[in-house]
Amino acid sequence: MREAVFLRVNEAKWKQYELQPPAGPDELAARFVELTDDLAYAQTFYPTSPTTRYLNDLAAKQHQAIYQNKPETTNRFAHFWRQELPLLVARHHRTLLVSLVLFTVFTLLGALSAAYDDTFVRVVLGDAYVNKTLENIERGDPMAVYKGMSETPMFLAITANNIYVALTAYALGATLGLGTVYALFRNGMMLGSFQYFFYQKGVLLPSLLTIWIHGTLEISAIVLAGGAGFVMARGLLFPGTYSRTDAFRQAARDGLKLALGLVPIFIVAGFLEGFVTRHTGMPLWLSLGIIGSSATFIVWYFILYPLRLKRASQVPA
Repeated sequence: MREAVFLRVNEAKWKQYELQPPAGPDELAARFVELTDDLAYAQTFYPTSPTTRYLNDLAAKQHQAIYQNKPETTNRFAHFWRQELPLLVARHHRTLLVSLVLFTVFTLLGALSAAYDDTFVRVVLGDAYVNKTLENIERGDPMAVYKGMSETPMFLAITANNIYVALTAYALGATLGLGTVYALFRNGMMLGSFQYFFYQKGVLLPSLLTIWIHGTLEISAIVLAGGAGFVMARGLLFPGTYSRTDAFRQAARDGLKLALGLVPIFIVAGFLEGFVTRHTGMPLWLSLGIIGSSATFIVWYFILYPLRLKRASQVPA
């Protein structure tokens, strides 16, 4: 947009930020994020303008107010999880919703395919896994597959694989999102056929109570990683008022932050799968408690909390 329009739209907000103290640290952080976005835009389109110099000075003052008398590394780490990542999630909620809808459709397609073709689950999961699971069902322990490896190696292998899958889903966003769609398709088809297989064998409930101990976090994070890939793809496809290169650079940075923010979730999910899921005889209340706690965290941190921060950051001009 023209600089005059940019000034008219934002000048009142900037003056308020300059003259009116923030209501608290949350609002201060939200102001800083918004100012840095405005500064990045101004540096791209009006690099020698007084507007750019003004925004640079104002953002520097906000930065000093945030980090004054606080250890840089500790505060930066805490700020990322408390402010930066949730606000980033809120900014891209619609894109993340696209990932969720696609994954749900692919999961249903996987279940439908398994229902109409008895051999489909073998194509997706492999003969060795299916045969082993059938043997376990015959022995009365359908989830024994989670006991076949010692805890620590299983935890490390699963965590590394899940992080690789997530980063791959993100990186494939550079293919205009087509690679990310395929990654979600593959994982969704596997999940759908996997769960239908247990339904077909009459052990759906035990499978749900076992698999989703770790699967609640793991599957949610895979969906979010797909969303990170779509964020990058969106920068390529819909640059808006930015040049395509600048839009892609910003979108790739946002997507990478989202993908890296999922690493702790994959670590916890891997720990649960390696050390907890194998205890298939645990009490019902404990299994439901773990699943419910995981689902509550995902809903709170990736939906409710970001929306609350976003509303708090929208100070009327």
